[in-house]
Amino acid sequence: MTHKVGVKGQVVIPKAIRERIGIRPGDAVAFDSDDKEVRIRRVEDVDANRTDRIRALRGIWPGAGTDALRAERRRESELEERKAEGRGVGRL
Repeated sequence: MTHKVGVKGQVVIPKAIRERIGIRPGDAVAFDSDDKEVRIRRVEDVDANRTDRIRALRGIWPGAGTDALRAERRRESELEERKAEGRGVGRL
C-alpha cells in the first residue's frame, strides 16, 4: 500500500492501519525514525512502553534503595566535616 506525500509533507495513515493500532481522530502520535524508516505510535503506547522499561529496572541494583543512599550520603558528609575540621581522614 503506497501513498503520496502532500506539499506540506502530510500523508494519510490508511484506515486499515489506523483501525488495527487504534488511532482515532484527535489522538496524539509520536514519530521515530532511523536512516530508512519512519515509525508512528500512539502516544499512549509510547508512555506505556516507557513505563514498562522503567518498571523492568526496579530492583536490579541491590542495596541502592533510598535508605542506603541516605546512609552513604551521611557517611560522606561526616567525612567532609572531619576533613574541614582538620582531623584528617584516618582519625576519629
